[in-house]
Amino acid sequence: MDYIDYYKVLEITKSATEAEIKKAYRKLARKYHPDLNPNDKEAEKKFKEINEANEVLSNAENRKKYDKYGKDWKHADEFEKAGYDPNQKQYSGQQGGSQNYSDFGGDFSGSDFSDFFNSMYGSAGRNSRSQAKYRGQDLNAELQLDLESAYTTHKQNLTVNGKNIRITIPAGVENGQIIKIPNHGAAGANGGPNGDLYITFLIDNNSDFKREGNNLYANVDLDLYTAILGGETHVNTFDGKVKIKVAPETQPGTKVKLKGKGFPVYKKDNQFGDLYITYTLKIPTKLSSKEKELFQELAKLRNHE
Repeated sequence: MDYIDYYKVLEITKSATEAEIKKAYRKLARKYHPDLNPNDKEAEKKFKEINEANEVLSNAENRKKYDKYGKDWKHADEFEKAGYDPNQKQYSGQQGGSQNYSDFGGDFSGSDFSDFFNSMYGSAGRNSRSQAKYRGQDLNAELQLDLESAYTTHKQNLTVNGKNIRITIPAGVENGQIIKIPNHGAAGANGGPNGDLYITFLIDNNSDFKREGNNLYANVDLDLYTAILGGETHVNTFDGKVKIKVAPETQPGTKVKLKGKGFPVYKKDNQFGDLYITYTLKIPTKLSSKEKELFQELAKLRNHE
């Protein structure tokens, strides 16, 4: 079979670093994995080429031999002992005679894949290749929650890749946060390990609270009389109503911190952020004649001071 350029297979240059080879392999292996391309012979062939290329280029010593001897890199030690020159495609034996390299190791052609792969695995060749274990592809999923659901630890059922799984969602998960569920990705090939499942959480906030990290923020209306005379008001939290005292002559925009009444800290038992309340003034409407008269008297008193 024709020579296969493993650098082209992985879509990298010959100067690629080890990290770049690894990254390229993972990207392409995911793209052409048989689980994502069922009954696609071209994708299956491409997947095999990608894994073959990675077998060589991810190993520094093998890569060095491949760069020098190409598809027959497995015979590099034998070639070098005999003084084989890959540029001239011939070598001199110990007696000084010249031989063509095809006379040295026999016939290196005739496989249904690449010559190198047969030499790599010996006579097992194709059987070894088909039995190689490959890790399954990582999968990604999105899960939508409302803010109230994210406040408490709870379980949910998900259907991923045709399978139903039940996961525990810790309290305090944030919008955009990604959680890894090990071994719940695509199945490995030939008994290889499963990939992992990565869940991205999308938090819908339809509540009266604004969330910033573990802290919550809300506006609370005060009626005019409580704001002026002082008293009590009730504030909603995710943990129920809380009664708080209001000082006399409280001004609109006054802020109050309710310690520990914010959002739970992710995976920290009994730890919570704070709730910050901002008072707004609720002006009474539809005043009766008597109420208007009293307000007019109050206005006169204030004007005489």
